Amino acid sequence: MKENQPLEHEHNDLQRTLSNRHIQLIAIGGAIGTGLFLGAGKTIHLAGPSILLTYAIIGLFLFLFMRALGEMLLSNTNYHSFTDIAKDYLGDFAGYVTGWTYWFCWIVTGMAEVTAVAQYINFWWPDFPTWISALITIVVLSVLNLLTAKMFGELEFWFAIIKVVTIVALIVVGIVLIIIRFKTPFGHASLSNIWSHGGFFPNGIKGFLLSFQMAVFSFVGIELIGVTAGETQDPHKTIPKAINNVPIRILLFYIGALAVIISITPWNSIDPQLSPFVELFKLIGIVFAASLINFVVITSASSSCNSGIFSNSRMLFGLSKNYSKDTGFFEKTNKQGVPANAVIFSSALLLISVLLNYFIPNASQVFTLVTTLSTVFFIVVWSLIIISYMVYLKRNPEKHTASKFKMPGGMFSAVIILLFFVFVFALLFLAPDTRVALYWTPLWFVILFIMYRVQTRRSH
Repeated sequence: MKENQPLEHEHNDLQRTLSNRHIQLIAIGGAIGTGLFLGAGKTIHLAGPSILLTYAIIGLFLFLFMRALGEMLLSNTNYHSFTDIAKDYLGDFAGYVTGWTYWFCWIVTGMAEVTAVAQYINFWWPDFPTWISALITIVVLSVLNLLTAKMFGELEFWFAIIKVVTIVALIVVGIVLIIIRFKTPFGHASLSNIWSHGGFFPNGIKGFLLSFQMAVFSFVGIELIGVTAGETQDPHKTIPKAINNVPIRILLFYIGALAVIISITPWNSIDPQLSPFVELFKLIGIVFAASLINFVVITSASSSCNSGIFSNSRMLFGLSKNYSKDTGFFEKTNKQGVPANAVIFSSALLLISVLLNYFIPNASQVFTLVTTLSTVFFIVVWSLIIISYMVYLKRNPEKHTASKFKMPGGMFSAVIILLFFVFVFALLFLAPDTRVALYWTPLWFVILFIMYRVQTRRSH
């Protein structure tokens, strides 16, 4: 090699190594979050059977949201992620806020996910310290993320396969139990359990509304396609296919699975502190199956944390590329085209969750705190993406008209989606445990404004 010839990793750019099967399964994995496995007990306890309606409503709005994001990504394949979109349509500061807030979202979410892993490991070893489980999870996933983007894709592919097979198996077994009217300590398995224990809204409208926070958190990661865009081999083929399958996944994985669970164990007999997936198999006496489901939810939480490390490194890469005058620290990639410094920095911050689990033994308490913070900031990011879409429609009507993958309803749908996000944000004020996180939210944006002003002054 000649002395002046640059090495591959010195190009400091991402490589398109994610294939169609990777993107399809990443999309599925993003649609099946830990909130479904760990948080379903709490949401069922809050809303009762109306949780099925909660997921249907959120699923519809997030599908339209994904169509808007997909349309913008395909309108310009030079976009590496939606941070580039926000910067292009809303200005430098909006792009800066979107990128850093999304990065913070996944830091907080990653903490929630490693906490979930620790809680599920306690199913087998009740006395094993949760903080040690969290530490091992972070170290292993960080090392794997330093290899290649394709390795991330492979991990997500198999994590998603495990989740899909398990949920389908649970639904099939559940249907059989309902058909044979399997006898449980709470009565017979029957579809009538959905409405015969206090009706469809047993805790009233307030209980129904309170379920939105954890239910929204279940969908965190659905926008991950917007982060993989810069490393997708054939975005015009793979992105539309992945997004269009979202409604089917929601109907099957969320509404189907929860309907089966509530039919077998009445909603008012489900412990909000435990996973209803694990408890269902323990209930019918299949101890091995309960351990198997426990393994699956560990892989689900690990998958989400893995996605967080990947997303964060790409966000830091994009922020460094867009806002650093010279090649920034986070913009440097290794031989495999992975932004290694960004991976290591983001992973190091996840170690805060190890301290949280050490000082707060109640993993459920930690989970509620961090998921609320995460939900708030994800809603902010999603809202900025939708506002970007509105500007995109006004600025480029010809692109929208020519698009082969346009969002149904255009501007009207965009306004309705934005109002829905405002509605969910307002709901977080209802419960004391979610309200606390909201009080700290403005501090983050004050910090961002100061960071932005300092960085732009240095650049000038």
